[in-house]
Amino acid sequence: MRRFLMLAALLAPGPAFAHGAGDHVHGVVAGLMHPIGGLDHVLAMVAVGLWAGLMGGRALLALPAAFLGGMAIGGALGMAGTGLPMVEGGILASVIILGALVAASARLSLGLALPVVAAFGLLHGNAHGLELAEGSGALGYAVGFLVATAALHGLGALGALRLSALPVRIAGGAMAAAMVLAILV
Repeated sequence: MRRFLMLAALLAPGPAFAHGAGDHVHGVVAGLMHPIGGLDHVLAMVAVGLWAGLMGGRALLALPAAFLGGMAIGGALGMAGTGLPMVEGGILASVIILGALVAASARLSLGLALPVVAAFGLLHGNAHGLELAEGSGALGYAVGFLVATAALHGLGALGALRLSALPVRIAGGAMAAAMVLAILV
């Protein structure tokens, strides 16, 4: 894996400094980087994938899709300048709750799980949208953060499907504990 990453870095094209990238390119890159720039975002998004993998069946695709749908709406609101109340507190709570659901290997009905996950996606998306950088294309930025989020969901789901339930549940508990600790410190 290390050799692959080194080779990819060497072969990646460098920027052509004579031709600046358009706003859409800067937006996509900024969007891809934003979810992985904060531990709270990473943990919540991986937790959605872990929970989806533990639940299996239709939840495997439905939970990440609900989060992404909520995120798209929240992102659009944020880019339009509409901040939701208590976004940061809600994001921290989302990690604690999602981590606890994974730790408990909770099997909620999709009728209950989907709106919960969509609401968390709405909060995370709103935070992303509010932080749209000047000069970044909004559409590219949204595509970037949605793709990065889907990848984190996939990583979590893959982990849940490949590992036994115990390490996945421990990871969920660790996620929740990390956010509780972040609040207390």
